[in-house]
Amino acid sequence: MNTVRNAAEIIRETEIYNANNYHPLPVVLSYGEGVWVTDVDGKKYMDMLSAYSAVNQGHRHPAIVKALKDQLDRIALTSRAFHNDKMGAFLKKLCELAGFEKALPMNTGAEAVETAIKAARKWGYLKKKVAPEKAEIIVVEGNFHGRTTTIVGFSSEEQYKNGFGPFTPGFKMIPYNNPAALEAAVTSNTVGFMVEPIQGEGGVIIPDDGYLKKCYDTCKKNNVLFIADEIQTGFGRTGKMFACDHEGVKPDILIVGKALGGGVYPVSAILAADHIMDVFTPGDHGSTFGGNPLASAVAIAAMDVLLNEGLVENSEKMGKYFIKRLKEIGSPHVKEVRGKGLMIGVEIKKESGGARIYCERLMNMGILAKETHEQVVRFAPPLVITKEEIDQAVSIIEKALQ
Repeated sequence: MNTVRNAAEIIRETEIYNANNYHPLPVVLSYGEGVWVTDVDGKKYMDMLSAYSAVNQGHRHPAIVKALKDQLDRIALTSRAFHNDKMGAFLKKLCELAGFEKALPMNTGAEAVETAIKAARKWGYLKKKVAPEKAEIIVVEGNFHGRTTTIVGFSSEEQYKNGFGPFTPGFKMIPYNNPAALEAAVTSNTVGFMVEPIQGEGGVIIPDDGYLKKCYDTCKKNNVLFIADEIQTGFGRTGKMFACDHEGVKPDILIVGKALGGGVYPVSAILAADHIMDVFTPGDHGSTFGGNPLASAVAIAAMDVLLNEGLVENSEKMGKYFIKRLKEIGSPHVKEVRGKGLMIGVEIKKESGGARIYCERLMNMGILAKETHEQVVRFAPPLVITKEEIDQAVSIIEKALQ
């Protein structure tokens, strides 16, 4: 017999058995549909986080759920020890959508970043002829590329590194939004420059127009791979299919994840040209679950939904409208409203307290958002959001910010 438990009991149980590595808002969700989620007590909220852009297509999109269920009735996992009848179609669709020759499927964003690092390093040794063990990848301050020991080792956030060393060498850090710093940092040993087109975890930091293009040109001039981490910004989040599209930049390596899984299953990949991908030979790299038939079926449906329902275009249109409405609020507590598409940050003045206070206030009023970098409230709803839902959200946000 199932007993109904309240939120407090569930949170208490979770805190007993779960390692203390997150500080979630005190809400327990049990149902989702579109831009809406419902907690165990039946209260509805508008989801303004989209699981960090993993739910671009909305919660439980019927076409994606159907693809998942249909594939579960056939076969879910084969491992890469054998071929399956879904992976080829998935990778073909992904390559054609993004305009690349090859893709390498993984599961999580961090795995895809690690894959990109390995690809860039091996390309550097085999193709650029960098001396053994000398390959260097340039990264930027404020980056967030994942949580593995290698990745946190080149973070500028001390908490991400504290207690987890020693760290992998071979990374050089420069300021973000500073193309001159990249030019000065490149050496003959530089094999890659890895950057987020917009820093999400860094506080929704948007670089100057032309930054990506200048960095790309520097990479081309010096035979360095331009590696774009579009795990959060990809698949329509910023009003273009990929954020690099805003500047007409095509990365040498594109890293994708999150929304590729349609909010129901982890799917990630890197994409690149043949001359980069052909550095891999059997046994070099792999993943038990990467490219499995269930993931492939879900990813195909996730991409179809984005294209068939015009979600990229909706993101651009609704994003402009949402940003305009937020700026019109004119709250004395807000330092700046910034964003592209439906990736929006509202920076709170330090004298008005931390962003967490406002996220808790919003939660009590029916909107779920999350603070990032202490002073920024991030608003990133599913791309299916309507004008009416934005109006509804803004009326609540206005009250919370007064």
